[in-house]
Amino acid sequence: FSVTCLDFSEKGEFSGEYLTTVTAGSNCIRRSPLKGAQHDMKQRAQPTFGFTVNWEMFSNSTTVFVGQCFLDEKRKETLQTAWLLREQVGSPRDDWKTAGPGAGIFTQL
Repeated sequence: FSVTCLDFSEKGEFSGEYLTTVTAGSNCIRRSPLKGAQHDMKQRAQPTFGFTVNWEMFSNSTTVFVGQCFLDEKRKETLQTAWLLREQVGSPRDDWKTAGPGAGIFTQL
C-alpha cells in the first residue's frame, strides 16, 4: 500500500490518495481519498497525526489511522500507525462484525 499526499496546509491539515491492492480477489491498484492532520513539525519533533481513508470506490467502509512520525539519524521518516476499519452492515444486530483493528508502518521510498 502507498500514501500519496497532495497538499499540506500551514495548519497541518493534509489530503491525498491511499493506493492499495488489498481488495477481495483483485490485484489492481485502487485509489481512495484520504484527509488528515498532524502537529506542526516546527513545534514538535516526531509529531503525532491522524487520517481517514474513505474506500468509496470499491467498498462501503472507512479506515481511521493514528500514528507518530519518527525521524532517524539521517532524517528519514517512518510513520508508525494503528488503524481501525469500519464496514457498513445492514442492522445493529450485525454490528459486532464491523470493526477490525491493525497496525502498519509507512516509510519513504
